[in-house]
Amino acid sequence: MFIPYFYSMTTIALYNLKGGVGKTTAAINLAYLSAKEKTNTLLWDLDPQGSASFYLGVDASVKNESKKLLKHNIELDDSIQSSAYPHLYVIPADLSARQADILLSEGKQSKKRLANLLAPLKKQFKTVIIDSPPGISLLQENIFNAADWVLMPNIPSTLSIRSFETVISYVKQAGFNTETFKGFFNMVDSRKNLHQQTINFFAHNPHFLKQHIPYLSDVEKMGINESPLETFAANSHAAQCFRDLWLEIKKIMHG
Repeated sequence: MFIPYFYSMTTIALYNLKGGVGKTTAAINLAYLSAKEKTNTLLWDLDPQGSASFYLGVDASVKNESKKLLKHNIELDDSIQSSAYPHLYVIPADLSARQADILLSEGKQSKKRLANLLAPLKKQFKTVIIDSPPGISLLQENIFNAADWVLMPNIPSTLSIRSFETVISYVKQAGFNTETFKGFFNMVDSRKNLHQQTINFFAHNPHFLKQHIPYLSDVEKMGINESPLETFAANSHAAQCFRDLWLEIKKIMHG
């Protein structure tokens, strides 16, 4: 696929050790906001569930495409598909992505395979957003090596914060730069005292962004509409929160 060239690329991974924290909805909305700025944006769906691909109406073009990509049987560029939105492109996932750890362990530079796959695209895209499955394994290490920034949505609850702290401890021991790992609170219920107390407690933590995303029905309706918030609820509070979050992310990316 021919795509007009840019001069640099920033890769952002949406990740958490836990599932069910809103990684995919964040990835879709942030990717859309990036593309809305008329900059070529690639969303790479690496979750075997393929939820990001579903939301954007894109299916794998060949059987077991994720497996073939990781085995280098097909080129990454050949898997890039246009979405329904200008400047937003997608590498869709399928169930074969569940074999990612096995596939990545085969061959050389097993921890940098994704970074090497993305390298040829660095002049075609300004932003790459990776929707990562939960867990800590060889796939996640690949994602950490490939990403300039790792964004971790967290529900403001005890177990969610515990998983965040576990990840920060792990990446520090593994030698990654913890300053590039940033958490933000997602699915926030303002009616719950625990949520408010947790947000206040982490208000000055350098690992957490200031903006948070509320738990509102408009976000849930993304599944019904199969599209980003901006396309059907641009005037909603949730959409505004994602815009504010994207602005904060761009500020930290550009120093």
